[in-house]
Amino acid sequence: MDFMHLITIEPGKRGGQPCIRAMRITVRDVLEYLAGGMTVAELLADFPELTEEDIRACLAHAANQLPRPAA
Repeated sequence: MDFMHLITIEPGKRGGQPCIRAMRITVRDVLEYLAGGMTVAELLADFPELTEEDIRACLAHAANQLPRPAA
């Protein structure tokens, strides 16, 4: 499923970092919360404007930044 339509980049917002749906919440913010041990449920409770789809979009964006292995 393509989640990339949920990730936006605006030069004047959050230093041009990828954000979720033009909000001021960056992909990095979400990934750092998850890496720090926060659960998806906790993240959604703390940021009610986010959806599970937004979180999956952040994970997909991060995965897309990694190089693809050679076949």
